Amino acid sequence: MADDAPVGGFAERLGASLQESDDGSATLAFEAADEHLNPAGTLHGGVVATLVDTVMGQAVRTTTGDGEVPATSQLTVTYLRPGRPGPLEVRGRVRTRGEHLTICEADVEQDGKAVAHAVATFALLER
Repeated sequence: MADDAPVGGFAERLGASLQESDDGSATLAFEAADEHLNPAGTLHGGVVATLVDTVMGQAVRTTTGDGEVPATSQLTVTYLRPGRPGPLEVRGRVRTRGEHLTICEADVEQDGKAVAHAVATFALLER
């Protein structure tokens, strides 16, 4: 997929862009700005949750057929250190693909340091 492709929906509105997406993995780029911070001056946890959910959903979509739609059924985010304004890289990958459920993982890094790790379960719905 082309660099800086739109991801659509809420994540695109936040400013996330899809860097690559293929074969059960995906990478997003995101530039955290002042509008993405919480009152403590660090990256809002809801922004991080949106980014990891989005990148894992993109990774799942690389493994689905035309009639399948991935829907998040469980999401756990572990915040490892506060994010701050500046670029972030968000990587997601499919760990286990079942007939009806898919398990994914995602990592958020800033300046080469881990900001968050996430695990999610996606249900595969029929259109």
